[in-house]
Amino acid sequence: MLKEAMFYEKLDEGKVQCNLCNHRCKIAKGKTGICGVRENRDGTLYSLIYNTVSSEAVDPIEKKPLFHFNPGSKAYSLGTIGCNFRCKHCQNWTISQVKLDEAMSVEITPEEAVSRALATGCRSIAWTYNEPTIWYEYTYDSAKLAKEAGLDTVYVTNGFITPEALKHISPYLDAFRVDIKAFTEDFYRKVASARLAPVLESAKLAKELGMHVEVINLIIPTLNDSEDELRQLSTWVYENLGADTPIHFTRFQPHYKMKHLPPTPVETIEMAHDIAKDVGLKYVYVGNVFGHKYESTYCPSCGELLIGRGIFDVNEYNITSENKCRNCGEPINIYGGFGGL
Repeated sequence: MLKEAMFYEKLDEGKVQCNLCNHRCKIAKGKTGICGVRENRDGTLYSLIYNTVSSEAVDPIEKKPLFHFNPGSKAYSLGTIGCNFRCKHCQNWTISQVKLDEAMSVEITPEEAVSRALATGCRSIAWTYNEPTIWYEYTYDSAKLAKEAGLDTVYVTNGFITPEALKHISPYLDAFRVDIKAFTEDFYRKVASARLAPVLESAKLAKELGMHVEVINLIIPTLNDSEDELRQLSTWVYENLGADTPIHFTRFQPHYKMKHLPPTPVETIEMAHDIAKDVGLKYVYVGNVFGHKYESTYCPSCGELLIGRGIFDVNEYNITSENKCRNCGEPINIYGGFGGL
C-alpha cells in the first residue's frame, strides 16, 4: 500500500530529500532511496511498504534482546522489507536486502496489529527483524494506537534515524534497543555502508527523551573484537547512557557475505563482558552462548541472582514490585515489571 512519506522536502527539478534517516537521500523522480522502499513519484515521496508485513511472531521479549523491559513478557513482533544498511553479516538478509517483488508478504493494518497483540496476550509491540525506521509511517500510526490500547512499544533498530523523526515518535515509543555494531567509522563504512556517529547520537537522544535503552554489540572476529575497541565502546556507553544501561555482547556466526569468518570464541565474548564491568557498567550480558551464566541478571550491589534465564525465558525472578533486589534492597533498572505467568 502506498502512503505519502513523512519527513521529506521537495527540491528543484522534481527531486526530493528524505529526512527520515541519516543518509538523507536526495531522490530523483522514479527512484528510491538507499532503503529501496521510499520512492519519488512526480515530486512526491511515498512509502511503498505501509501495511506490508514480511514477518510476524509472538516472541519472548528476551529474544529482542531486551532484558530489563517487562522481563518474562511476550512481544507481538513485526517486520517488513528493506533496510537502510547493507550489513555483510545480516542474518535477515532475505527480507532486508531483497526487492519488494522478491519477498513474500501480507498486509496487516495498524488496527489489526494492535488487535492481534492484545488477542495473543502480549504486553508490547516490537518492530523488528529488519530496520523499523524505514517503516516509519506504519510504525508511527501503530505506536499511537498501541499506546491507546495500553501496550508498550519497541524499536529494534540500527539507530540511524534522524533526530527530528525520533523526537516525533518519542511520545509513543517506550524502548529503543539499538545496535552499536562497532566503535569505528571504518567498520561502519566497509561492513554496513553507513556511519557510526549518527547511531551514537540517536542512542543518546533516545535516553534523553525518556526511552528505555539497551545496547547490543555483535562481536565479529578480526573486525571489531580488539580489547581497545571494546573498552572504548563500553566507556562511551557508561559516560553517555549511564552505568545502569544494559549492554549485550553477542557471538557472531558465519552468515550471508561473511561465511569465511569463524564464529566468535566464547573467550572473546567473556573478555568483552569483563571489560564492560571493569569500566563500571552494571548490567552486562553474553548473547548467542546458550546456557552461559552471563545471560542472567545479578544484583550490582550484593551479587545475588535477580533474573535467571534459560533460552529466551525467565525461570527465576528475585526483584520486588518496587524494582529492588529482594536480598539487599538495591534499586534495579527495570522498565515495567515481571511479565511471566
